[in-house]
Amino acid sequence: MSKHTDGAAKAGIGLGSAIAVAISWSLHKSIVWAAIHGVLSWLYVIYFALTRPGGLSG
Repeated sequence: MSKHTDGAAKAGIGLGSAIAVAISWSLHKSIVWAAIHGVLSWLYVIYFALTRPGGLSG
């Protein structure tokens, strides 16, 4: 893996974690749940998007 690709992957993981923590905190107001969802990262973000009314289309 090149340095450029490695940096992009880390940025994507960081962004996914930040989004997951923000969503989790807004729903649950719990540090424990925010930490768990932060670890799950993009999996939680995708789950959240698919289970909301309107899905990914808004």
